[in-house]
Amino acid sequence: MKLISRLALTVGERLELESPVDWKWRGRTIKLMDGTTISMPDTARNQQVYPQSGVQRVGLGFPLAMLVAVMSLSTGAVLAWALGPCRGKHTGEQALFRQLTPKLTVGDILLADRYHCNYFTAAQLLAQGVDLVTRQHQRRITYFRRGRRLGRRDHLVDWLRPTRPSWMDAQTYAHMPERLAMRETDIGGRVLVTTLTDAQCVSAADIDALYRRRWQVEVDLRSIKAEMGMDILRTQTPSMIDKEIAVYLLAYNLVCALMVRAAMGAGLCARALSFKGSVQLYLALAQQLRFASGACAKRMTAHLLGGISELRLPIRPGRVEPHAIKRRPKNHQLLTVTRDVARATILRAREKTGLK
Repeated sequence: MKLISRLALTVGERLELESPVDWKWRGRTIKLMDGTTISMPDTARNQQVYPQSGVQRVGLGFPLAMLVAVMSLSTGAVLAWALGPCRGKHTGEQALFRQLTPKLTVGDILLADRYHCNYFTAAQLLAQGVDLVTRQHQRRITYFRRGRRLGRRDHLVDWLRPTRPSWMDAQTYAHMPERLAMRETDIGGRVLVTTLTDAQCVSAADIDALYRRRWQVEVDLRSIKAEMGMDILRTQTPSMIDKEIAVYLLAYNLVCALMVRAAMGAGLCARALSFKGSVQLYLALAQQLRFASGACAKRMTAHLLGGISELRLPIRPGRVEPHAIKRRPKNHQLLTVTRDVARATILRAREKTGLK
């Protein structure tokens, strides 16, 4: 497990270090963060470590794991991840993210969704020299008449330190600043919150353009789950579940490495290439590459990278799609009892009717 994880993280770190400067934002590294759930086989050992959802009866649901990942906006590679159950104390997305904060470096800019728009996350990131760009939490009310005005519906306001949460020890809480200077700006009816407070260097339009790139992490996680096949795992024990996830992330980072090499060779940005098309093209040539050697392997690799560089995505700014499916599901009843009870019910019905 340690070897697989180290390989996956090393590939991601090298891709980030070797990526061109013009792939970054004003010379700064942009990192994306988000969480997702992963289903696995319903075994007793999996249920013990990764229990199913609490809204389902015992025996009817599947074990669920929460995966929180930090990814590179430049290359799409996974730079760090944390895994935990979806139920229990200190197992939420924010708790797992706190395990990943040491992986962030000075000068990074983190893009996160509104779930992470809170005082302690911003304070911890600022203490590490990391800036945050997120969306205002739906429960927080923004009054643009308060604070120092920076522009139309754009101001600088002080956030006061809230009471100590149960998960934070008293010593850590004492080192937290009593107030934070946060910038809040309204762009098209969407309030964004950031620690980039210099309005002369970073305009409100710059913040909006930067936050729009956050959606890329949703696409990346979908690629890992849908295109790589990590949506539903297959192994039967928690230790193998951890290994299976690490192998998927290693394979994903290796595909990103192919895309980065192809993009750099063609003078493109890695984000301009199709991940699904890259996977399909590699799988089509995998058998030949496996048995090739010497000059033949170099030629085939060059053809593979050249083919990937042609898989360019169309630019579709402001794209809107309904979050719905067109194909109707089959009209099967949902299983509301365990399979043993369902089988016994069917057998009793057959006995009453005289069927075998």
